[in-house]
Amino acid sequence: MELVNINDIGPVLFQISKRAKRLSIKLKPFEPIKVIVPVSMSAREALSFVESNKKWILNNLAKVKEKENDLTIFDESTEFKTRSFALRIKKSPISQMRMQLKDGLLSVEYPHTHDVKSSLIQDNIRYAIEEALRISAKNYLPFRLKQLAQQNGFSYNKVFIKNLKSRWGSCSGVNNINLNLHLMRLPDYLIDSVLLHELCHTVEKNHGPGFWKLMDRVTNGRAKMWDKEMKSYRTVIY
Repeated sequence: MELVNINDIGPVLFQISKRAKRLSIKLKPFEPIKVIVPVSMSAREALSFVESNKKWILNNLAKVKEKENDLTIFDESTEFKTRSFALRIKKSPISQMRMQLKDGLLSVEYPHTHDVKSSLIQDNIRYAIEEALRISAKNYLPFRLKQLAQQNGFSYNKVFIKNLKSRWGSCSGVNNINLNLHLMRLPDYLIDSVLLHELCHTVEKNHGPGFWKLMDRVTNGRAKMWDKEMKSYRTVIY
């Protein structure tokens, strides 16, 4: 690998690859521009390739910067808590990432030779969070759903825990209920609100007056208030 500073663009990392058949450019948040160079290509050809694609690089760098600003970056100062665990990130003299969920603490250690903001470390931290959320969700959500169904006279078929990107939950035509593992980041009463919402869909399949009348009954008139509060939460954290 060789890092070259190119006018108007900045640092560009040239990486020689035996597998590559053609020159290619890779742009990722918080990483230098990377150019994959086949072994058969000369340094002059690689530099010329970058110069000829300068306009494309600059346009797409702007998009990458927007994505950087929108991403949640996890580091040692991050305060992140869910219903069942808190996150602790630590730099350590190790060669590989370490992740452990124990006694309400998700501990993530990363090699001291890496930048915590790099895509590799961030991807591993997010993976650890999602897996911890999945474990917590599977331990709690089906149990709580069953409780609420029994208390309010609902019945359903199966329940599935998923990493949904845009919905907190859903109910199928045959009353299978899907629940987002990210529900574990919400206060208990809002978790209940989503579970009751999907249970109401076992009876009322749309959001018509009948649905909201049923929701008001099972939430003691707090359905609209809780629904409005849910809008301040995102289903994704990055």
